[in-house]
Amino acid sequence: MPPIDSSTAQLILWAAFGYLIGSIPFGLILANVMGLGNLRNIGSGNIGATNVLRTGNKRAAALTLIFDAAKGGVAVLLARALAGEDAAQIAALAAFLGHCFPVWLGFKGGKGVATFLGLWLALDWRVGVACCLTWLVTALIWRISSLAALMAAAMSTIWIMVLTESPTFGLGVILTLLVYWRHSANIARIKAGTEPKIGQS
Repeated sequence: MPPIDSSTAQLILWAAFGYLIGSIPFGLILANVMGLGNLRNIGSGNIGATNVLRTGNKRAAALTLIFDAAKGGVAVLLARALAGEDAAQIAALAAFLGHCFPVWLGFKGGKGVATFLGLWLALDWRVGVACCLTWLVTALIWRISSLAALMAAAMSTIWIMVLTESPTFGLGVILTLLVYWRHSANIARIKAGTEPKIGQS
């Protein structure tokens, strides 16, 4: 973690901001606006880009991916610019939690992969790009979105150590554990060989 230079009030403010922006359910919003139906009744019922893709609308899935990543990045960049690195990391974690546990949806949100990638691109672009490439390579080889997410999360702390000297390792460990927790059901299906592949219903 970086040195705590911001006041407690500032950190609480940026935690609240990060949570609120992270909790915007872009997948649900886009599915409704584009007439794709209730995303909760489609595929896994998840609000993320992978499930939006199961509607058959690639444009909606791409937009969901972009917006879910952007909300993590925006939280980090604004907190860093207006407060500091400590606030940026607090906002990053809060945005991830907001996506996974949005108050508007009864704390039943997405799994946070796009937001995870977006906030890392903002925290340290080298780690963010490395995580994105890890996701992409894994997805191209095995065509399983959840496996790609798990691999990107697992490698993130390694990329932090290899590519940077920034004090983000602690945050990286926390985010990785959260990603794995949110994917516990996927891990069980991967082990059983029943996890759907990308584009599969």
